[in-house]
Amino acid sequence: MAKKKKQDSSDTKKIEQLKKDHWEMENMTMTTNQGLKVNDTNNSLKAGERGSTLLEDFLLREKITSFDHERIPERIVHARGSAAHGYFELTKDMSKYTKAGIFTDTNRRTPVFVRFSTVAGSKGSPDLARDVRGFAVKLYTEEGTWDLVGNNMPIFFIQDAMKFPDLIHSVKPEPNNEIPQAASAHDTFYDFVSRTTETLHNHIWAMSDRAIPRSFRMMEGFGIHTFRLINDKNESHFVKFHWKPVLGVHSVTWEEAVKINGADADFHRRDLWEAIEAGQYPEWELGMQIVPDADEHKFEFDLLDPTKLIPEEMVPVTIVGKMTLNRNPENFFAETEQVAFLPGHIVPGIDFTNDPLLQGRLFSYRDTQLSRLGTPNFHQIPINSPVVPIHNNQRDGQMQTSIPKGQTAYFPNSLTGGCPHLAKMSEGAFHSYEERIDAKKIRTRSESFSDHFSQPALFYRSLAAWEQEHVAGAYTFELGKCTQDHIKERMLWVIAQIDKDLAEKVAEGLGMKIPKNIEKPINQAIGADADSKKHEPGAKKNYLDASPALSQANTKFDSIATRQVAVLLADGFDAKSLKAMKTMLEKEGAMAKLVAPHGGTIKDSDKNEHKVDSAIMTTESVLFDALYIPDGKASVDALLKQAKFIKFVNETFKHCKAIAADGEGERLLKSSFVKDHMKDKAIHVNDKPEAFKKSMAKHRNWERRSVSDSVPV
Repeated sequence: MAKKKKQDSSDTKKIEQLKKDHWEMENMTMTTNQGLKVNDTNNSLKAGERGSTLLEDFLLREKITSFDHERIPERIVHARGSAAHGYFELTKDMSKYTKAGIFTDTNRRTPVFVRFSTVAGSKGSPDLARDVRGFAVKLYTEEGTWDLVGNNMPIFFIQDAMKFPDLIHSVKPEPNNEIPQAASAHDTFYDFVSRTTETLHNHIWAMSDRAIPRSFRMMEGFGIHTFRLINDKNESHFVKFHWKPVLGVHSVTWEEAVKINGADADFHRRDLWEAIEAGQYPEWELGMQIVPDADEHKFEFDLLDPTKLIPEEMVPVTIVGKMTLNRNPENFFAETEQVAFLPGHIVPGIDFTNDPLLQGRLFSYRDTQLSRLGTPNFHQIPINSPVVPIHNNQRDGQMQTSIPKGQTAYFPNSLTGGCPHLAKMSEGAFHSYEERIDAKKIRTRSESFSDHFSQPALFYRSLAAWEQEHVAGAYTFELGKCTQDHIKERMLWVIAQIDKDLAEKVAEGLGMKIPKNIEKPINQAIGADADSKKHEPGAKKNYLDASPALSQANTKFDSIATRQVAVLLADGFDAKSLKAMKTMLEKEGAMAKLVAPHGGTIKDSDKNEHKVDSAIMTTESVLFDALYIPDGKASVDALLKQAKFIKFVNETFKHCKAIAADGEGERLLKSSFVKDHMKDKAIHVNDKPEAFKKSMAKHRNWERRSVSDSVPV
């Protein structure tokens, strides 16, 4: 009894302490690190609602500086990356729009270094996390280095850089328990998203197949922001940059992603490296969406809003050149890890706009590199060095590796003949676009940024049925990992603002109902004293029924180059059937990988030895794009003795991939779940290799999904 009373007393104290802590938290007023009370931590200080961010914004600089220096030395975001060298070649002279030499000289071959990355995870996280992918390109031009620092999604989560620390803090592992790693499926992220509806557009992209790409080589890249192009007449056009993969845009399913992370956490990194080593060089076409200055306000969305894209049906993408990656790094740390990308690295003919997220990035990225690389001399690291000479009066600093000569380090001077002298415009000097600014200094955001639902709805409407199913499944999985019902309810409400049918599918999966009345999350995106009505998200608009360019169902399906085909075989397989298939695959640039009951070598029907690529116990079907089983009774007899070969076939079928079998190989199919689905159009038995190739090029037979969920694995 005494023990029970003691326990009751302890519980009472805990409850009282929780009440006290809750009261203290409710009465906390936000301040700076110097105790200054803050009434807006969502918007940077601008020259007018749509104006540029001002350097004097000490609140922005304190918040961003603190965030940038949280961890050393890995990147706070984009920590896990892979990279490669290559080159860019211009195919269309764009001198009508820009004086940038990289876009006017079709005889140039500009060296590039490209880094792909996940965003949320640490350096040690797996490649197949559901996440946005970084797509950063360093172009070593003859006028200086240009960094196009983007992602594989054309928009971003937030509209103002002031919110970036909040976004990343919410998606990172929760600070009390450091869980989960490289995953957004937890309470803090959805608490933030559900109360910051500007995030919804990028978020629905992250719930789509775009967040789990098949390969870095098969994903798009975007500059995200609206930039300016300036021609030699000082005329300006708005521009958005696109990287279009020559192989098309392809993804894996979520179930595959989970299994790939277990089977090969370096799947994307290995894929990029091995493709280049094999001479299968990844390629992207560079495209531009160009908008005349006069048309800045003609759209029903704001060009300066980084959470908005321009549908390609409204402004087509003009292809201007091609990028090829043809060389792997010599040293991962020296190059991939030490490369420093800064959006502020531009060249004459390219300029910034007043996009408030871009404006903040211009400060944040340099500050971050100072923290990571420890010195303002990070440009002297070989991977960051421009291909043109450097002359200025900047001196000394940690890790100074150059030896500046001369008596002076100031300008103007007469002791060294005034050198380095200032460049003239005719000599290619950079000149900022002379945009007229006549506005009040104000901390807010433009009302034109307040449409939060129209473009997420457009994206969802534009997807194929199988893509929409994947989106609903992703929302259900992610919210199912949350523990707080009020967060799930709020998310169901905001999803319903995007699409009612989508919300109903997610609600059904969660065993919940869409709430009709809820505390709307709209006031969280503005300052405490701001007019909430002014910034309420507007009613959903339908200015375009669908944008087919947003769906992966409309990507390229004409190549099987670099595809990995698992060939299941054992001693005694038919040499002739394998040779015919390998001939076709190699001709098309695909790779046949021999998977056998054991490692080492196996013998074909002619007693020739073949090196095994993987023993069945060391690999998984999710690491391959298609499956082939050659003829040979002894071979198939051996395969049927190991259950994992049946599992391999079942999983390949389940994930809607192409399957081919010759002769006796059909017995393996008929010993699996496939036996009742032999008429599937992506199942090829004793068929021509060309027919198998066409099914592979389609990437997946999504019509199979009606039965794939019932496949036993």
